[in-house]
Amino acid sequence: MSNRVFSLVASAGRHLPKCAPRRSLRCWMSTESSTPLRRTGLYDYHLENGAKMVPFAGYDMPLTYSGVGQVDSHKHVRSSVGLFDVGHMVQHYFKGAGATGFLEWLTPSSLGALSDHASTLSVLLLPTGGIIDDTVITKHSPDKYYVVTNAGRRDEDLAWFAEKLQEWNATHSDKVEHEILENWGLVALQGPKAADYLQGFVDSNGGKSYDLKQLTFGKSAWLGINGVNVHVARGGYTGEDGFEISLPPSETVEWTRKIHKFPVQLAGLAARDSLRLEAGLCLYGHDLDETTSPVEAGLTWVIGKDRRTPENATFIGADAILKQIANGVTRKRVGFVVEGPPAREGAPLYAPGGSEQVGKITSGIPSPTTAQNIAMGYVATKHSKRGSELDVEVRGKRRKATVTKMPFVPTRYWRGEGVLLQ
Repeated sequence: MSNRVFSLVASAGRHLPKCAPRRSLRCWMSTESSTPLRRTGLYDYHLENGAKMVPFAGYDMPLTYSGVGQVDSHKHVRSSVGLFDVGHMVQHYFKGAGATGFLEWLTPSSLGALSDHASTLSVLLLPTGGIIDDTVITKHSPDKYYVVTNAGRRDEDLAWFAEKLQEWNATHSDKVEHEILENWGLVALQGPKAADYLQGFVDSNGGKSYDLKQLTFGKSAWLGINGVNVHVARGGYTGEDGFEISLPPSETVEWTRKIHKFPVQLAGLAARDSLRLEAGLCLYGHDLDETTSPVEAGLTWVIGKDRRTPENATFIGADAILKQIANGVTRKRVGFVVEGPPAREGAPLYAPGGSEQVGKITSGIPSPTTAQNIAMGYVATKHSKRGSELDVEVRGKRRKATVTKMPFVPTRYWRGEGVLLQ
């Protein structure tokens, strides 16, 4: 599925502060706001473990941890197992007889066709086809869905849900209720050793424990782990195998403390950003926004094939999206390998030797895994073919940027015995 990858917490709280090209991750402290920062349930635990805290999507969140640099943390997740606090993201339930219809109005996904406890990446769309937010939707049953949205879009998303719920319930007999899981914990256990490690904490029932090999990528289950009934979803925002675990507020700290043992290493936002970019995953507010459509973003696959016909295209933004599918788009999101210094967000792209800007970089890093400078961005469609060479302006000089297949690092999602690698 290549780019058809998603975080079962979506990706999520994925709105990083913008950095000047030369400052890289050192700029994280630059975000200022008069609004007090929120804290996840693990805030004190982060301080206890030497976290460097920074403002992020309205929260005070860990960037790195004492004694472990961003690159070392990144490599540990790629080779072993890391634990991320993603409790800043917004967890929701949508319940009622109209839940499927309501969410299929707000998104272009084929939710009715999902099996129970299966998930999909989706997008909330404006009538113009622009993306309000990306989200992961998990179907617990036809009348109950678990939805995770980005912390950085909390206000916009909640206002949109409230407006559309009022409209739906005023015009439909199959009503929908919306519940926000305030203060619930959410942690991501990520890496090739995550499954074997977590298996040792699964509670036994009559002498038998649930075998996590049954829980393939994109599926979820309620499981007893460490004596607590938790929601476990297999997936993540790193490209590695792993799990995202939703925790009752009263259990979050002690449950995490029990899980955080060798070889598990706490990982912060710095490693999370470099891991997700190597995996070719989008960051809202950078690679996605309200002026970008899923077709331009290379996310056409989230639009159900059965929802691309006029009679079934009942979702908000359908007219604009179907026209783009039929007629094509003028720009596309692609990956790049950049020569010389890394190209950061906002770096302009030009045809080789040309003066007219044909695109721009939206995310860029030195890749710890590939030892190359990688980036993603949007470029005019005629320049988007793999292998195309462009000029990118970095520190006032033109550098070569070659359009490259994403993900930059092969993903390793668990799809069952013998099909781990993708």
